[in-house]
Amino acid sequence: MLKYDFLVIGSGIAGLSYALKVAQKLPDAKIAIVTKSDENESNTKYAQGGIAVVLDQIKDSYESHIKDTLKAGDGLCNEAIVRAVVTEGPDRFDELVQWGVDFDKKNAGEYDFGLEGGHSKNRILHHKDITGAEIEKRLLRQVHMLSNVKLFSQYFAVDLITQHQLVEDFKGTSKNIQCFGAYIFNADTKKIETFSAKTTMLASGGIGQVYQNTTNPIIATGDGIAMAYRAKAAIENMEFIQFHPTAMYNPLESPSFLISEAVRGFGALLRNKSGETFMHLYDDRNELASRDIVSRAIDSELKKSGDDFVYLDCRHINQADFKRHFPNILQKVNELGIDLAKDMIPVVPAAHYLCGGINVDENGQTGVKNLYACGECTNTGLHGANRLASNSLLEALVFAHRSFVKSVEKLDETRAPGHIPDWNEEGTSEPKELILITHNRKELQILMNDYVGIIRTDERLHRAAKRLHILYEETEDLYKKSKISPQIIELRNMLSVAYIIIQQSLARKENRGGFYKA
Repeated sequence: MLKYDFLVIGSGIAGLSYALKVAQKLPDAKIAIVTKSDENESNTKYAQGGIAVVLDQIKDSYESHIKDTLKAGDGLCNEAIVRAVVTEGPDRFDELVQWGVDFDKKNAGEYDFGLEGGHSKNRILHHKDITGAEIEKRLLRQVHMLSNVKLFSQYFAVDLITQHQLVEDFKGTSKNIQCFGAYIFNADTKKIETFSAKTTMLASGGIGQVYQNTTNPIIATGDGIAMAYRAKAAIENMEFIQFHPTAMYNPLESPSFLISEAVRGFGALLRNKSGETFMHLYDDRNELASRDIVSRAIDSELKKSGDDFVYLDCRHINQADFKRHFPNILQKVNELGIDLAKDMIPVVPAAHYLCGGINVDENGQTGVKNLYACGECTNTGLHGANRLASNSLLEALVFAHRSFVKSVEKLDETRAPGHIPDWNEEGTSEPKELILITHNRKELQILMNDYVGIIRTDERLHRAAKRLHILYEETEDLYKKSKISPQIIELRNMLSVAYIIIQQSLARKENRGGFYKA
């Protein structure tokens, strides 16, 4: 058994900034970060647009940012949380700069603030069109300089350790459940190791891979949410899936390549296959409407025309300016033979961001004692029914800081258990056919794409629930018989996440933000 003071599951902006602060504050504490892929592979890495922060109170204001966030959240935001995140944002941004993150500046040395859909002011700070990758690189560099942090790559969290594993036939409620660490699958040895921890932080990212079309990397399978669900933590607002309006249409590529929101903020226009603009028919903000509105508008246009995609038109934009702001996007479209001076980019909505997740309080604490959660896997109250563009990196930073403050404060109150049983895989064997897992994964993704997409109906949701139950029974039977592997864990987690999305979609009666039921 490996014993730590803090166990962090996930190596994106939430997990790394939390671990970094804890390690610097408590140099004698032992901190483990586990990540199921390479250390830099996370949803953070793929964040193109940037981070929304109010730095200039003359040209912008906290109240304006708060108002924009509340409007995007469509009445379901926690206003106190919104206010806290917005007003604490500048301090958290300054920390990123101190850690070496490089944000773009104009020739005069002032920050180059971008504009994205739903924002009334230019307030998006960015590093070209690879902001997340820049943040990820700099945070990892800082973490590697700390002697009291150990980062485990290719270590896959299987389950949280609670009284359910420690006490036979434990019948406790969520109010008295505690977390004591996690069982972690070592991909190198193929063994499950026991990580004991006084405090556990879930920073495991999103759920996009539950869908067939998604901008999320292949690791985004909702593992943290599924583990928290099994540990009896409360999970809410899972029906609010944000579909990014402009993922590049390329059926041969998965995940879908993201064309940043900032490109429309830069002046790009949406056109149907006939070359006509259409956003003015749906919202007076045109291309700068919030993502849910733009995604539904595109979905409506595609249903009317029978086409597979619409176009993003950048032909009128100064090409030198585009290259300076979006070099990564330009390189990608050029590789596909698209000349932005002459050609338009085919785009289609794709699952992009989860607005709900594990319920946490204002300090990132879940309902399970000693268990914190941060980032996209959480339901903080910031996003409500729909996330405002570029608020996610901000949320992760603010809640990582708040979780750090609270968990360090409470460390002396927490105690790891004396004995944790090893993972029991008695009676299991290697699965004879991986096709049983891969087929069910693909079937789940198609089911969610077709039945639980941008616009839903009760009939389709009920059909999805019936088919999901069959997939669940097949997978649970296989799980009980099989030795643990990343493939079976991911499928099991994805099924749990899909179940929650469907059930909470059926329960939701009114259309709000990213949720729309016809």
